[in-house]
Amino acid sequence: MQYWKKLSQLERKNRIQQALQENISFTKDISLGFPASKLDGKVFYDDAPFLADAPTLQTYVANPNNIGCHTFGASESVFSGTQEIEREVLNVIAVDIFKAKPNEFDGYIAPGGTEANIQAIWVFRNEFMHQYDAKLEEIAILASEDTHYSIPKASNLLQIDWLKIPVGFENREIDAVALGTIILEAKNKGKKYFIAVSNLGTTMFGSVDNPEVYISALENQQVMYRLHIDGAYGGFVYPFSNRDSGINFNNPKISSITIDAHKMLQAPYGTGIYICRKGLIENTLTKEAEYVEGMDLTLCGSRSGANAVAVWMILFTYGGHGWFEKVSILQMRTQFLCQELDKLGVKYFREPFMNIVTIDSSDLPKTLAEKYRLVPQQHQGDNKWYKIVVMDHVEVEHLTSFVMELKAVGNG
Repeated sequence: MQYWKKLSQLERKNRIQQALQENISFTKDISLGFPASKLDGKVFYDDAPFLADAPTLQTYVANPNNIGCHTFGASESVFSGTQEIEREVLNVIAVDIFKAKPNEFDGYIAPGGTEANIQAIWVFRNEFMHQYDAKLEEIAILASEDTHYSIPKASNLLQIDWLKIPVGFENREIDAVALGTIILEAKNKGKKYFIAVSNLGTTMFGSVDNPEVYISALENQQVMYRLHIDGAYGGFVYPFSNRDSGINFNNPKISSITIDAHKMLQAPYGTGIYICRKGLIENTLTKEAEYVEGMDLTLCGSRSGANAVAVWMILFTYGGHGWFEKVSILQMRTQFLCQELDKLGVKYFREPFMNIVTIDSSDLPKTLAEKYRLVPQQHQGDNKWYKIVVMDHVEVEHLTSFVMELKAVGNG
């Protein structure tokens, strides 16, 4: 690990306090031009004694705005401290986890994986339009039927077609033959530019697409494309559970990756992360943001520097080895559940390196699924699957209780 280290509580506290001292202080400094302030002191007490030992809460009260992209060009100088914290987070994720070369990536902490995925598609759409004079109707998104709903949302917002790729019912793998046919048909109808979204852990199944399936199909048709990895769920799991994974920036065909910190990392909601190779994010530069130092390249604009601090605190509390250990424990719990389901003859899907187990609804009574708050694939209509996500709070005793009740009712 080049950047990711385990730090003591005192080291973490001192680092965040240093960052806040490098930011403007709305309490102590004269600042007449910013449409912002610290959190309202009548509601959020900035002199509460416990804040001295709570760096993340200190940052929320200070209310820094990490507007802009801090890996590209200039940024608002009055928030330089928390901007540097964000760069330290991005270095860990881009370089240490996803094998980018130092200083050869751009990115930012977005308010969730949905925005990060939309940002990725926005960047590629604009690249095709700016660099190749592509028309909207000539651009298409390729993504599987298991893909997160942020992709059809991006299709709607950016006004480019989403071509849905079927997957196998039992193995959730992309149908490579159907993919080739869909690309050929789209090409014959005038599509020239493709944005492929390969899943690194789908929301419902935890299934992992093989990006080489997209690469092969697109290159066989000799079309221009960009490849994005949606690792919003699996990004903090798969690279640690599958140490031989090649789904990272070592693959020259992968242009961008999304990863969420508010899922596996247990950061506060609103912490998605977008990372891309150098030379791409400038396609979303908003020149009209002239009052923002460095202007803006992000979809959201203003965003809390406290989210960067929260992610930084988690990463540097564990360090890379500590995080591997945590993921390994969740993998063992997931394996325990699968072994118990095997004994009962229950049908389920599990990607071997992920911590999601999705059970065939025909083997699970709805009442039991509701009791244990399993999530259905669809809330209306003929639901086919229920999922269990083995998160940090899901312990073996909880899984044992579920399995015992499932056994008692005879699998439905």
